[in-house]
Amino acid sequence: MAQEMNAAPVCAVVTGGARGIGAAVCEALAARGLNVAVNHSHAASREAAERVAESLRERFGVAAQAIQADVSDFEQASSLVERAAAALGRVHVLVNNAGITRDALFLRMKEADFDRVLDVNLKGAFNCCKAAVPAMCKARAGRIVNMSSISGLHGNVGQVNYAASKAGIVGLTKSLAREVAPRGITVNAVAPGFIKTDMTNAVPEKIREQVLGNIPERRFGEPAEVASLVAFLASDEAAYITGQAIEIDGGLAL
Repeated sequence: MAQEMNAAPVCAVVTGGARGIGAAVCEALAARGLNVAVNHSHAASREAAERVAESLRERFGVAAQAIQADVSDFEQASSLVERAAAALGRVHVLVNNAGITRDALFLRMKEADFDRVLDVNLKGAFNCCKAAVPAMCKARAGRIVNMSSISGLHGNVGQVNYAASKAGIVGLTKSLAREVAPRGITVNAVAPGFIKTDMTNAVPEKIREQVLGNIPERRFGEPAEVASLVAFLASDEAAYITGQAIEIDGGLAL
């Protein structure tokens, strides 16, 4: 969605936008002419987020700003959306990408690790939607894209917490889509498979080889490929797509 001359500015908020898929999503949305709020969660990621924002301004001529907020905190999520709107224009696109893992076999999984993963991955998406949807309803326009995972659709050993959070994202997406469709707002989920990111690079080589052998395309995905799907779902071309959970995994889940 390129911004038209003399039109009131609009922006996209991308949570977890400092690296990996989130950074690629920021780039894909800026390439379509959207101002972008690059969210990061803590001081250690500020420099990376600011580099992403600077790159968007230089390469695409859009307004972009790094904004720190822990989306698992309701007040911080609300502040993120408010600050983005004040600095960059009405929030037209929200991409709930922020996510963490705390992998362990179920018998060894700590309650705190279960809680933290759901707080960031699932409640974080709820918090940001809660902050962004009222203005979208008022404008009668908006695009929300939530990052799920094939783990949330099919399960995965050692990821009871992560899979539960990503399955919850699908339920949140479908339910919210039903509620806000009459207001011109679409809500979709993207479920990536094995994508080349810092998170997947930390997986032991033996497991990486096993996964690769199960992917019909015989390769891992690129963050830019996921970002292209997100950008499409955030565009006017996807106005009749809502409530979907779209897998992008090279055929891994076939």
